[in-house]
Amino acid sequence: MDAELEFAILPSTTGKQLFDQIVKTIGLRETWFFGLQYQDSKGFATWLKLNKRVTAQDVRRDNPLLIKFRAKFYPEDVSEELIQEATQRLFFLQVKECILNDDMYCPPETAVLLASYAVQVKHGDYRKDYHIPGYLGREKLLPQRVLEQHKLNKNQWEERIQVWHQEHKGMLREDAMLEYLKIAQDLEMYGVNYFSIKNKKGSELWLGVDALGLNIYDKNDKMTPKIGFPWSEIRNISFNDKKFVIKPIDKKSPDFVFYVPRLRINKRILALCMGNHELYMRRRKPDSIEVQQMKAQAREDKSKRQMERALLESEKKKREKAEKETETMARETMELMERLRQIEEQTKRAQDELEEQTRRALELEKECTTAQEEAERLDQDRRDAVEAKAALLHQSETQIRNQDCLATELAELTSKISQLEDAKKRKDEEAKKWQKRAFMAENDLERTKEELKSKLMGVNIQDMSVHAHTHAHMHTHMHEHDETDETSAEASAELTVPGMVCDRSEEERTTEAQKNQRLQKNLKALSFDLAEAVDETKKTPLDLIHAENVKAGRDKYKTLRQIRQGNTKQRIDEFESM
Repeated sequence: MDAELEFAILPSTTGKQLFDQIVKTIGLRETWFFGLQYQDSKGFATWLKLNKRVTAQDVRRDNPLLIKFRAKFYPEDVSEELIQEATQRLFFLQVKECILNDDMYCPPETAVLLASYAVQVKHGDYRKDYHIPGYLGREKLLPQRVLEQHKLNKNQWEERIQVWHQEHKGMLREDAMLEYLKIAQDLEMYGVNYFSIKNKKGSELWLGVDALGLNIYDKNDKMTPKIGFPWSEIRNISFNDKKFVIKPIDKKSPDFVFYVPRLRINKRILALCMGNHELYMRRRKPDSIEVQQMKAQAREDKSKRQMERALLESEKKKREKAEKETETMARETMELMERLRQIEEQTKRAQDELEEQTRRALELEKECTTAQEEAERLDQDRRDAVEAKAALLHQSETQIRNQDCLATELAELTSKISQLEDAKKRKDEEAKKWQKRAFMAENDLERTKEELKSKLMGVNIQDMSVHAHTHAHMHTHMHEHDETDETSAEASAELTVPGMVCDRSEEERTTEAQKNQRLQKNLKALSFDLAEAVDETKKTPLDLIHAENVKAGRDKYKTLRQIRQGNTKQRIDEFESM
């Protein structure tokens, strides 16, 4: 599908030798599902016959020869039958290719959900920092039909797929492939090979050959089979020229006969019937030793991967925790550095304020001393005035003739004494006030020194760090050698021995959506979302058939049970009357 291998072959190399060389190269053990497909000279896709020489078959004569390694037979249940991861990947790639090319009809909501699983397979877990908008821009993820039917641009499609990609977080890539296949296998056209046939009346119909049996479809509806025959009902198949005959186990039933346009189509139908029938019967028997060993190895490998994943997740969580702690510590460091800067600024301001207070205290002390000296001078002046008053009083007694003059001087001195006393009182009060301020400034100075000592701090910082795909679409190149293909007008194969008991457990199956409530909810949400953007005029006939089936409550397995009702004869008669 997306890988090429080149092989050199000899003219004598058989299809089996080439097939074995390929499976050995890719390390594939579940070989029974696969075959080599080529385009014949008339442009039809044909399976290489393994028992014949490659160059003797009708391979288109290109140089080099182009041969595709493809799944020829599909499992009934991928989760039970596909053992190796390599096998799962090959089926995943082929089924995805069929859906994207619209060879297998897929409803829009299912296509979007499957696209999200395909993205998980390719990209792993969604990471917002890595999967930036546009990371799906160059990838083909949806069928062209779905894109054309909805009024959504590329970015809007990507947004929807991204939402569901995020939902798959923690899912291993191999588990995402298996989930993709579990959903895809419930599609009506999954694993069906269609052939144009006619019944005895000449009505044009489709024959569908798949893992569960043969189904008959109307010419205009490849999705809803009308009649079904499980492999366990078929005893023998054969063809003669363009006539194909199926003999049921029920001997009361007539042969199931149809006609094809070309003999080579009958050869393909016979080969597909034989291979699908063989696998159908094998599934209903105990596993072979080889399969048991492969399953045991697969369980061991899966357990090992889960342990490695758990260890990786543990280491990832430790790394994320360490990174978060580092970020936290870095943030705290920045906060502490900022706090330290603020404290340094506060300290500087406090020191400046302390110096200012000290300067002011010294000035206050100086002013206090000056006030005291002034008070002492005023007190001395007062005493001198008192003495002068006494002298004047004394003189007044002896100088009566100068009484008026003395009386005036006495009044003036009295007034001056009063003023000096008031001034002294004010100076005393001012001196006390300055003393009180000086005392408070001294206390503030001591308190600021204590605060500076208590604000010193230290920070320790630690840093930790921890550290935390093969598709195969093969082209085979060969040297060209011409040799004519054998032609056979008739062939037959015995399938089931009469009386053999074979269960038909496939008729009891239910779809993955019915088993998984979460899946059912997701599909409903997607259907509702896309309904708002759909362009009804661009719906195809298959879209309309699917919508009618959903409305009627039908699904792949309900239809299977319905088309197998009644005995074999009744269903063959119904086929003849179509």
